[in-house]
Amino acid sequence: MNQPYGVILAGGLARRMGGGDKGLLPLGRGTILSHVIDRLEPQVAGLALNANGDPARLAGLGLPVVPDSIDGFAGPLAGVLAGLDWAAAQGGEYIVTAAADTPFFPCDLVPRLLAEGPGIVLAATPDGAHPTFGLWPVALRDDLRAALQDGLRKVVQWTDRHGARQALFDEGGTPFFNVNTPEDLARAEAMA
Repeated sequence: MNQPYGVILAGGLARRMGGGDKGLLPLGRGTILSHVIDRLEPQVAGLALNANGDPARLAGLGLPVVPDSIDGFAGPLAGVLAGLDWAAAQGGEYIVTAAADTPFFPCDLVPRLLAEGPGIVLAATPDGAHPTFGLWPVALRDDLRAALQDGLRKVVQWTDRHGARQALFDEGGTPFFNVNTPEDLARAEAMA
């Protein structure tokens, strides 16, 4: 299996944070998103950002910005599809996704997901799956597009259809802690 491409999922509405691009909020010496980029970029063949709206606001990141191709903010699966389409254009076989609001995910995310492949592999901790962190085969993009066009929105409903496995991250702590509220941002600042 070739090295996968990476896609950062930043296509949400950030309602609990008051809207806007929460990934661009300051955290430590950078932003939430800069922490995500720093962790994922060394692990992948190339990196893109799934985000909706005017891509010019993200030009300073130096990454290709790929919007959802399914209208109406269809959730993380729409971002996965956008990433699969982008990777297909690069000749990629797989993508690994990471959430733009999760700055402390494991630095060995990609090799651990690959170790459980081939096929769809979702990151998990003892408290459950973290489906915005996963390994996704480009070959399933047309199936995913059809499912989204039929109204499917729940990640696990689609991944279960395809025999998804899990990569367990059980070394303790909160490796997939995500920033959803101002209180979470204060906690992340303390963690940084």
